[in-house]
Amino acid sequence: MYPPAQRRRRGFAPFIIAIVVAGALIVGLRALFGGTDAGGSGGSSSSEGSGTGQSACGDDGVKLNIVASSEKAAVLRTIADAYNGREAAGRCAEVVVTTKASGDAMQALARGWDTRRDGPKPDVWTPASAGWVSLLQQRMPAAADRAAPVPAQNPTIAASPLVIAMPKPMAQALGWPSKKIGWTQILDLANDPKGWAKYGHPEWGPFRLGKTNPNYSTSGLNATIGAYFAATGLSGDLTKQDVANAKTRKFISGMERSIVHYGDISLTFLSNLQHADDAGTAMSYISAVTIEEKSVWDYNQGNPSGDPKTLGQHAKPKVPLVAIYPAEGTLFSDHPYAELTGLDPAKKAAADDFLKYLRSEGQREFAKYAFRSFDGKAGDLITAENGLNPKEPATTLSVPAPAVLDEILKSWGELRKPANVLMVIDTSGSMGADVPGTGKSKLDLAKQAAINALSQFGPNDKVGLWMFSLNQDGAKDYRALVPVKKLAKGELTDRIRDLIPNGGTGLYDTALASYQDVMSRRGDDTINAVVLLTDGKNEDNNSITLDDLLPDLRTEAGQDTVRLFTIAYGADADLDVLKQISQTTDAAAYDSREPGSIDQVFTAVISNF
Repeated sequence: MYPPAQRRRRGFAPFIIAIVVAGALIVGLRALFGGTDAGGSGGSSSSEGSGTGQSACGDDGVKLNIVASSEKAAVLRTIADAYNGREAAGRCAEVVVTTKASGDAMQALARGWDTRRDGPKPDVWTPASAGWVSLLQQRMPAAADRAAPVPAQNPTIAASPLVIAMPKPMAQALGWPSKKIGWTQILDLANDPKGWAKYGHPEWGPFRLGKTNPNYSTSGLNATIGAYFAATGLSGDLTKQDVANAKTRKFISGMERSIVHYGDISLTFLSNLQHADDAGTAMSYISAVTIEEKSVWDYNQGNPSGDPKTLGQHAKPKVPLVAIYPAEGTLFSDHPYAELTGLDPAKKAAADDFLKYLRSEGQREFAKYAFRSFDGKAGDLITAENGLNPKEPATTLSVPAPAVLDEILKSWGELRKPANVLMVIDTSGSMGADVPGTGKSKLDLAKQAAINALSQFGPNDKVGLWMFSLNQDGAKDYRALVPVKKLAKGELTDRIRDLIPNGGTGLYDTALASYQDVMSRRGDDTINAVVLLTDGKNEDNNSITLDDLLPDLRTEAGQDTVRLFTIAYGADADLDVLKQISQTTDAAAYDSREPGSIDQVFTAVISNF
């Protein structure tokens, strides 16, 4: 079912890269990075219907809900717009596409989909990789009375190989395109204290790798899988014993230290890279990022989101990306089309008919945005001029068994790069407003989301807590409740629960002070960040201005920094200002202006660590 030669070899295998993308995490969240997708690039999981906003069918139509990974959701909506109104088994059919990260959707299906928390329940789920379907089988509760929600095997609707995307001058410094480059060379560079000086470019600084969180993103999952293969020298038949081997764990731990930060989707890095390219500093932001081949094309068109609606709105980058197909081999994102079990006959007929449409007329639309066909054939856009190679990959690698995949994720959680994170929560009076339909206030929902997110931190992380509103500590607009220290979930939970709303919003002074606090304790081997949630605008007339704040958040190009991730919470939050703050620190602004989405948004934000 996959393209080129499926060879298995024993060699120094892949830091396989990943199957990108994982579809945008979370309902209502749109992470906006230093430009576009910022911040976890915002990993965004957003719920959107297909195009016009008007129903294509009357009251007797059949509505088909599809939950899709982010890199193809917009294309699917375009295809759905052309399809909607057709008849399937005598009923008018309408397809509605919702975006959700592959890993997030997998977890929702495994625990039993909750529409209040997870958004519209899918009739069809199409993650970026069949690996997520395998993990779903592994994660299902052992209870015998609950059948798997989707079949184990599903048809493919499009394909795209995972690549190591690098700024073209960096790839050329490594010998591209005449020299085959693999994970061995990449990892040697990542671990070399000389960094790019090893290749005559000290001005590029150390090697910096962008990789998404493997619990949510396909590219992150498979990049992590690839690292384990590379550590063992295998290209298949990876076992739990291989994962647990001390030599393997040392290798993984060393590799993770080159990570800039994680993220919910790879668009995080591409949006920030676009912003850096606009400023003439593309070579200092990131050295490589693991993404789908088609995302290289998107970026080189000036459209890192891959959304057809935004194509042509931004200039092409000054420094384009090129796709490196690892010498050890790589994986394909196979984009399975998984119909949920138990669909009623009308929905089943619509799902089957839309699948036929996707694999026929729909293939032209996929090809327009640099996807390969469902059987792996490269289209007209897969060219050297676009930084791609239709003859690659020469070797396709296999995915480990579900139980081994599960073990890899557990191991990664222990070995990933640790974080220093300060959580800063707005406790101004407006946070006490009721959220209709919940019986709770905005602050109540935010507190629960923050407490739930604590489980994502690991034992090696350091986490602190501040609250902010006007005049909290003398003239200060903020108050430190828990210093940044080794994770203390019990203490953090208690202090979060005790928060009460009062006063105005002292945003700018708090943003700067929290940034400086983490900067003062910044570690070279840690991800250093602030997570700031606010539902309003700056209301401190005696504070610094935004024009004062932003320069103080900037560092010299190439220097390590503290990333300030912001959450715009509720309708009155100033998302544009928060985007500027996050963009300045190469982080992301997350949109939770629908307060009911805050639990999922918090999950997306914390996936950066």
